[in-house]
Amino acid sequence: MPINDPRPPRPHDGPASLVTSLRSPRVAAARRLAKRAFRTADRRFLAEGPQAVREALACTPDRVVEVLVTDELAGRLPELVAAAREADVPVTRVSGEVLASVAQTVTPQGILAVCGFVDRPLEQALAPQPRLVAVLANVRDPGNAGTVLRAADAAGADAVVLTDASVDVYNGKCVRATAGSLFHLPVVAGVPAPDAVTALRASGLRVVAADGKGRDLDAADRAGDLDAPTAWVFGNEAWGLPDALLELVDDVLAVPIHGRAESLNLATAAAVCLYASARAQRAVPSASADS
Repeated sequence: MPINDPRPPRPHDGPASLVTSLRSPRVAAARRLAKRAFRTADRRFLAEGPQAVREALACTPDRVVEVLVTDELAGRLPELVAAAREADVPVTRVSGEVLASVAQTVTPQGILAVCGFVDRPLEQALAPQPRLVAVLANVRDPGNAGTVLRAADAAGADAVVLTDASVDVYNGKCVRATAGSLFHLPVVAGVPAPDAVTALRASGLRVVAADGKGRDLDAADRAGDLDAPTAWVFGNEAWGLPDALLELVDDVLAVPIHGRAESLNLATAAAVCLYASARAQRAVPSASADS
């Protein structure tokens, strides 16, 4: 059953016993979040590792349901445990075996957080008149999706939109690839691509697709075409964007290949495009323009 409020009442304070049983109900509840169906049903996901937990507590503490931590990690990074308690987030001490049973990595880092979903409606994400948005359309690889989200955050994007044909943003590999950026900027999930394009354009954004069949990105930059508020649409690395979607956008641009490489991977191309827009939008007016 969907959970409207991810934060349970805080249990009584006191010395917490070490959870060592793999059959513990709270351990089982966390372990089931490895599957998308259960994440969707519970509206919860796992943020694994010190960096993810740190950013979750710093940026969206109201979405953090519980922190599971080993004594070894708590001893090395006591500030993380302190931050959780300061945010009134329950902290559960678990054995290494228990944490390994919940974690989705080969070598668990000793801490993870159970979090409520952080995505928001498209209209809400676009309300503050954004200047730079990344749209992932038909992107199926979780590592690529998470890395694009991280690049968008680094480039100063105002939001990231994942269409309904893209990977689940709460997939463990995707969450880890964001390196905490999932908690930094508005994320929208599950929107049909045509609806996303319509809403982006209505918010004053120029919708531009990144595709090898487009015109040269550098030429567009020199022409001043990247100065305006822009939503970049990125597609599947293997087969790109469908023609039906390319027909909906305002422009199609291609990252130039100056060397002998056949192409760039999705995340690298997205970083180039997002930073090209960020640089153009932040350009300092020349002295001659001020005179």
